[in-house]
Amino acid sequence: MLRGGCFCRAVRYEIDAEPTNQTICHCTMCRHAAGAQAVAWFSVPPDAVRFVAGEPRRYKSSEHATRSFCPECGTTLTYQSTHTPGDLDITTCSLDEPDKATPVDHTFVRSKLSWVTIADGLPAYPGTRRDGI
Repeated sequence: MLRGGCFCRAVRYEIDAEPTNQTICHCTMCRHAAGAQAVAWFSVPPDAVRFVAGEPRRYKSSEHATRSFCPECGTTLTYQSTHTPGDLDITTCSLDEPDKATPVDHTFVRSKLSWVTIADGLPAYPGTRRDGI
């Protein structure tokens, strides 16, 4: 069981699944949504996530994507794409124990900021790992 939530603890969730697709995303949209140089994410099946306190607010951030965040403190919590309906992406650092979903690579490094240096030895993909680009 993975547990997590937002900064102010108004929204809390539990996850009954093992994390997959652990990554650090450098895309422009993730950076803007989180106000950070990159965002660590992992995926789980949508039905494995249960909100046990509060309810996140949802925002359609693009034609195919919906993001959620705490309506009180603004913490970015989830991302869901119509391209991968079987995956709900959760922000790794919203977990109570983020080390339980350690990133295994970097994605969208073609969009990374010029002042960010990737030196952790993890694979780095220009786009998604599925695209192979």
